[in-house]
Amino acid sequence: MMAVTPSWLFLSSLSAMAFYLDLSWISKIQVNKPAVLRRAEQIQARRPVKKEWQAAWLLKAVTCIDLTTLSGDDTASNVQRLCYKAKYPIREDLLKALNMHDKGITTAAVCVYPARVCDAVKALKAAGCDIPVASVATGFPAGQTHLKTRLEEIRLAVEDGATEIDVVINRTLVLTGQWKALYDEIRQFRKACGEAHLKTILATGELGSLTNVYKASMIAMMAGSDFIKTSTGKETVNATFPVAIVMLRAIRDFFWKTGNKVGFKPAGGIRSAKDSLVWLSLIKEELGDEWMKPELFRIGASTLLADIERQIYHHVTGRYAAYHDLPMS
Repeated sequence: MMAVTPSWLFLSSLSAMAFYLDLSWISKIQVNKPAVLRRAEQIQARRPVKKEWQAAWLLKAVTCIDLTTLSGDDTASNVQRLCYKAKYPIREDLLKALNMHDKGITTAAVCVYPARVCDAVKALKAAGCDIPVASVATGFPAGQTHLKTRLEEIRLAVEDGATEIDVVINRTLVLTGQWKALYDEIRQFRKACGEAHLKTILATGELGSLTNVYKASMIAMMAGSDFIKTSTGKETVNATFPVAIVMLRAIRDFFWKTGNKVGFKPAGGIRSAKDSLVWLSLIKEELGDEWMKPELFRIGASTLLADIERQIYHHVTGRYAAYHDLPMS
């Protein structure tokens, strides 16, 4: 049964519902690490779905991908190619064989650096599609720039047409237990986003403990994040199942307490079709079918789509694709 939340807990926000900081809730949190690790082992030991069910789940995964390029050598041309692949993620003849060619299957979004947002917006407009453009911001990936600079980076990305902003938190505030300061910063990120969706990257591999991961998740949600995201993809340790379980339990607890649904985005190291099936299974078991849609679940990835397309090709043709059989992603 969902708890009824007093009206005084709510703060108005332009895009997401925000909540007053509840440090008494944060202070009581302690994560049972052995239990989390056991649960993670159970998830990874599950047998994946097969045949037609597998193809259906893989297409579901495609619709939840934030197709990403975050490289120092990104140019307008490779962003344009990324956007084309986002609109046409799976070869049309393969979709026809599955009777899915008329379902409008695209990736959930494209994700680029702030300087490439204009290129992405232009490319998607030329392609005649309304796939959202997400931009990383706030000194990605380290977050070690002045707050004024980080806020301006958000504003510029939104001005250029980004409708989703993936911000990175200042990990120092977590490691030193400055929870109110973290809340205040994310509230400012929320305000700077305006109508754009706010996805808050926790960089969990650098937070020191699973308890810190849970606390940072809660702070991010209280501050008005639309999504909480595991990693930048640039850390030594990125999306792991123990971390995901802790974040998903935080999302569930937050929903039970407030009635507000917050999305989840794992990112970093998710490269195989099999990985995507495990992540979908985890979402289904921990949060239910309501979260298995791009409005509440995303996968941040740059190479995952290529492997999913290869697996669908194998399902349809009975053989694995050669490199020249599939368009470059």
